[in-house]
Amino acid sequence: MMKVEEKLFQDRYRVDGGRPHIKIKDPEVCIHQCADQQCTVCCPAGCYTQEGNGKVVLISDGCLECGTCRIICDEHRNLDWEWPRGGFGILFKFG
Repeated sequence: MMKVEEKLFQDRYRVDGGRPHIKIKDPEVCIHQCADQQCTVCCPAGCYTQEGNGKVVLISDGCLECGTCRIICDEHRNLDWEWPRGGFGILFKFG
């Protein structure tokens, strides 16, 4: 039986250079208003990391476009999230 990580490794991601489909609107909200910073734990692709000063950094390369971050950040609504342009983003390999 394959592990989830092995399955995800088969998928490919086409980065849309300079045009991320997710952006943090105000990084200060993440530091001062979001105590848990759950995006850093719940994102299955690990796109969100927390720096030592509490700042949340988003690198959307490799995003699975699952929408978990949109659900988790619902209280603060601090994300601009849209689908990647056609031909970019996650390219799932089924089978």
